Amino acid sequence: MALPPLSFSVRALLLSVTRGGVFSPRGSTRSYWKHGDPTEERGGNVRVVDLRSDTVTRPGPAMRRAMAEAEVGDDVMGEDPTVNELQKMAADMFGMEAALFVPSGTMGNLIAVMVHCRERGDEMIVGDLSHIHIYEQGGCAQLAGVHATTVTNLPDGTFDLKQLESKIRHGYPDPHYPRSRLICVENTHNIQGGRVLPLPFLQEVRAIADKYNLAVHMDGARVMNSAIAQGVSPSTILQHTHTASVCLSKGLGAPVGSILAGPRDFISRALRCRKALGGGMRQAGILAAAGKVSLGKMVGRLQEDHHNAKTFAQALLQCDPPLCTVDMSTVETNILRFLVQDPRLSPAELCERMAQVGEGEEAALGQGVRVLMFPHFANSVRAVWHLGISVEDTQLAIQKLQFVARQFSREKR
Repeated sequence: MALPPLSFSVRALLLSVTRGGVFSPRGSTRSYWKHGDPTEERGGNVRVVDLRSDTVTRPGPAMRRAMAEAEVGDDVMGEDPTVNELQKMAADMFGMEAALFVPSGTMGNLIAVMVHCRERGDEMIVGDLSHIHIYEQGGCAQLAGVHATTVTNLPDGTFDLKQLESKIRHGYPDPHYPRSRLICVENTHNIQGGRVLPLPFLQEVRAIADKYNLAVHMDGARVMNSAIAQGVSPSTILQHTHTASVCLSKGLGAPVGSILAGPRDFISRALRCRKALGGGMRQAGILAAAGKVSLGKMVGRLQEDHHNAKTFAQALLQCDPPLCTVDMSTVETNILRFLVQDPRLSPAELCERMAQVGEGEEAALGQGVRVLMFPHFANSVRAVWHLGISVEDTQLAIQKLQFVARQFSREKR
């Protein structure tokens, strides 16, 4: 049975955090790492299917070879030829004037905010469930002195445009208020389950920004997934933004790095911010070489991840006895967020059962299968497909789900 898209508040999200939903309530360890080293049972007759995140990907032989053979120089001096090639390649692909290689997406977003919001006390408008607002430790306030005001993310990752416009400050230089400088969007939207922001929405956001002389920055960690899902080029999406950060180390498979792209003068100032944040790397061509492989050869295959996620989602609906449900219309890319519908089973317990080799499992399935996912919020579980998960792995995950469902049903009779 399919359910309508979920809606929830930041308050619900924060409550789930304190109750062990997204993070462990004690210490800083994320609850979805609590299964320990996922390779510990890889040998023998146990298969690991790691759906925790697309950040767990590992570089393949071609990428490692490119890294080993990369021509390098001092990138802080602008002399690393491989970094320079990657930056030009990315700028051309994204339809931007220039680009900058940075160590992480979080740093790319922070640099963008620092450049757009030139004075401490400036304000940015972000979604209340955005990665920048929830998962980046408030770095924009900590390190840049930038205030955030939020708009409510809708289930598809967008937000109400009237609400957006209402959040723009008009009193500057009245000393009571911060000055609106920046609107941030996230595409695909992580917390909302890999949702693709529609092009008309982005066009309207840009129109509002232009009307009030604001900038638009896209946290495009997975914008390549968005492009593949819509069958358009990345530049078709990014034409509606002033700047964007794009991760190379998620579905694109590089071990490290993101690209920050935008106008040439923006990138000149971003370079200074990168240095101040400790992000200047020397012979970084070894890493940039992996990024070149990511942009040149790994984008098209993202469709496989989307297909595998949809295959698993369909299997959720066909599982007998039924444990979970999902609205198939929300499964657009490689991130699947689904509901645990049996009130006797919590998302955390489901993830534990999927991650363990149960009694009788090897006899029933022919091998042990550990499927690693993590409990999300609003009684949901998140699973993410990536280049390390094959069609066969997806089928094994389906078989494991069916085994867990049967085992749970017998226990609760």
